[in-house]
Amino acid sequence: MNKIIDNLDLAFKDLKDGMTLLVGGFGLCGIPEYSIAKVKELGVKDLTVVSNNCGVDDFGLGILLANKQIKKMIASYVGENKIFEQQLINKELEVVLTPQGTLAEQLRAGGAGIAGFYTQTGIGTLVAQSKEHKEFDGKMYILEQAIKGDFALVKAQKADKYGNLIFNKTARNFNPLCASAGKITVAEVEELVDEINPDSVHLSGIYVDFVYKGEFYEKRIEKLTVDKG
Repeated sequence: MNKIIDNLDLAFKDLKDGMTLLVGGFGLCGIPEYSIAKVKELGVKDLTVVSNNCGVDDFGLGILLANKQIKKMIASYVGENKIFEQQLINKELEVVLTPQGTLAEQLRAGGAGIAGFYTQTGIGTLVAQSKEHKEFDGKMYILEQAIKGDFALVKAQKADKYGNLIFNKTARNFNPLCASAGKITVAEVEELVDEINPDSVHLSGIYVDFVYKGEFYEKRIEKLTVDKG
């Protein structure tokens, strides 16, 4: 089945207000720039967004914040976005701060069909409030629930027509986890290839519904340094 599309409207035709989006990326590394821009263009609102962070004021998920499309943000780090800060202070945005490893495992569990898991991370802090506690081998753990989403937006380096993906080094980050936990996964890529060696696949196409090739990625986080000597 050929999953390549040339118009993101096809991928997001079922996107509606109030849905949950799982968005790959770490900082500004490996973010699905074109998919985020399309969500902004479509103007859907009251979204719950799950991502490691929320971009910056004018780039990445920050543009959805600026457009007041996000109602709830589940993230690990939010320190580089003034709009985020202001909306939080004004109680325009609900925020669930989650330890990074816990967030990764919640997404992995969602993709694996696991309802929840116990972890020691967060014990004795605000993270543990109102959560089930259970003792194992003399140590206390808290129960964390899996996370699943209506859409997953991810970015990869290469894809074939079947949706098999290869990521560029650390740009892999949260992308495979989000892809596996989304009901509909949209993967944007920099390069389309005829075939990927099975041993080289980072994420199986079974998790991917649509593949879109973007052009001229801004990649603000990547800097090329050349030896002038």
